[in-house]
Amino acid sequence: MHNLKLIIQREYKARVRNKTFIVMTFLSPLILVGMMMVVAYLATLNNSEQHSIAINDLSGIFQNEFKDADGIKFIDLSSIPLEDAKKLVMKKEYYGLLHIPEMDDNFELARSVRFFAKESPSLDILQQMEQILTEKLNTRELIARGVDISKIESAETPVNIQIQNFEGIRTSKMSNYVKMFFGGAAGYLLMMFIIIYGNMVMRSVIEEKTNRIIEIIVSSVKPIHLMLGKIVGTSLAGITQFAIWVVLGAILLFLAASFTGMDLISVPPSHAQKGLEQMSSNEMQQLIMDISNLPIGALIITFLGYFIGGYFLYSAIYAAIGAAVDSETDTQQFMFPIILPLMLGIYVGFFTVIENPHGTVATIFSMIPLTSPIVMLMRIPFGVPWWELLISFLILIITNFGVVWLAAKIYRVGILMYGKKPTYKELYKWLKY
Repeated sequence: MHNLKLIIQREYKARVRNKTFIVMTFLSPLILVGMMMVVAYLATLNNSEQHSIAINDLSGIFQNEFKDADGIKFIDLSSIPLEDAKKLVMKKEYYGLLHIPEMDDNFELARSVRFFAKESPSLDILQQMEQILTEKLNTRELIARGVDISKIESAETPVNIQIQNFEGIRTSKMSNYVKMFFGGAAGYLLMMFIIIYGNMVMRSVIEEKTNRIIEIIVSSVKPIHLMLGKIVGTSLAGITQFAIWVVLGAILLFLAASFTGMDLISVPPSHAQKGLEQMSSNEMQQLIMDISNLPIGALIITFLGYFIGGYFLYSAIYAAIGAAVDSETDTQQFMFPIILPLMLGIYVGFFTVIENPHGTVATIFSMIPLTSPIVMLMRIPFGVPWWELLISFLILIITNFGVVWLAAKIYRVGILMYGKKPTYKELYKWLKY
């Protein structure tokens, strides 16, 4: 155990003193904040852009129906012929021209509206214009059929279904999306940790094997201790780097927002944002309550547990691959089987958990050790029984012991093998030694 401690210390110091590690530790937050500033600036430019749309309404039905909105200005060209309107729009470089012909039949008119533009128009702008046209034509058709519109409007009874559990606790309609956001962020972050620092372990093994340093080290240290020391030492270096990223990134974000006055957290307008804007104050309060009711403490604890379990599981595989090959080029044939379960966990999480977090597919994949660290983290915000968490974690721990044992057997043979590209068949033979 003393040797293991020395190896962990050596690996940790070797990582944190590496020039590339130091540069990327302090440069990455700068790059990230810089990118956020560029995105925020571009979003500001995009939001401030004004679109001028000409209306050529020959029917006269939609007079004064098109009102100027944020980023859109409507210009009435109904008094001139269509061809003259087209020339004027192209000359003044308007965003487009909406042509409404003169027709008595509302259904024929609905099929005959045209929008002329030099480039493909925004889907959001088209939907806004279609909504105005549809509402007006619907009203006109109902009046033509002798329907009293005022009675229809007074008879409208919008339904707002209130959601609550059997204990009487209310939730908002966006509760699932809030839970998926927190769970998805935790699962995706874990996947990135495993890939980044697992590759770091593999490169470290390849480097020592290539330099023939490994031959001297294994003369006094057990291969399994050497492998575990690399995994633990690299993970500690990774945690140190991540902690610096969080602290430095938060400071840089605060300074950038203070000096530039830009909102670096906001994103460009979207349908989801507009839905939030349209929510009533009660619904917004309920959404805030949903966020406050999330099991943040449980999510943090389980994240640490699954991070350690998932990282050890995959890092042992990465270390075995690093010992089996002579260069990073030779690792390509082994990488896909490692990345596949991680990607599968992400896809299952985003496409299955949000729809049915307690369904058969989500439950099974949260028990499989190769996918459970990601899928289970995505399920936790939805509420997972303690016994499912316990079973999942026990299976992950047991699998860890098995995988580390198998990886150590490959590591023991592979670190002393040179000049031969290993195959899956060859690796299987090494397990029998």
